Amino acid sequence: MLLLVFFAGMVSATAQNFRTVVIDPGHGGHDRGGQWGKVYEKHLALDTSVRLERQLRSMGYRTAMTRRSDTFVTLPQRVRIANSHRNSIFVSVHYNYTWNRNAKGIETFYHGAESRRLAQFVQQGMLRRTRATDRGAKFARYYVIRNTNNPAILVEGGFVSNREEREQVKLGWYREAIARGIADGIERYRRSR
Repeated sequence: MLLLVFFAGMVSATAQNFRTVVIDPGHGGHDRGGQWGKVYEKHLALDTSVRLERQLRSMGYRTAMTRRSDTFVTLPQRVRIANSHRNSIFVSVHYNYTWNRNAKGIETFYHGAESRRLAQFVQQGMLRRTRATDRGAKFARYYVIRNTNNPAILVEGGFVSNREEREQVKLGWYREAIARGIADGIERYRRSR
């Protein structure tokens, strides 16, 4: 019991004092992620992540990226990179795909209690910047957020399988809005601590 209390205290301290944001552009290399025609999730995620990094650095944050080019990085490698930064939070950037062509909106996934707060702030930030359909902040067991030691979220910035959203996510200004919304949420989370 004492160990659990001690561990919970360490997580809170890390969340409170984080100095680095580890940004994880989803997919890459032979793993294209969701795609429709020539619109690949791996490219959208990398572009959005680069924009997010630029925004966060301008706000004074330190950043680390799990990939900076169209390369494949395994899930365990992504987690190792995240866990190598002690005072950090982890943000995995993705775009959605489903067989249901009517599904649309943005959503943010978390695994732990502290990550839930981060997910809620980031979801609100993206909604304010994009006015997209709100699919909410939700619990999930995705490998990268389940195995990262620090607060960790996975963002889905829209559906490449939805015609309307696909046209939006192809536009630079929209990916910039997603990135700025994530950054807004991170800043609100930091200030809330």
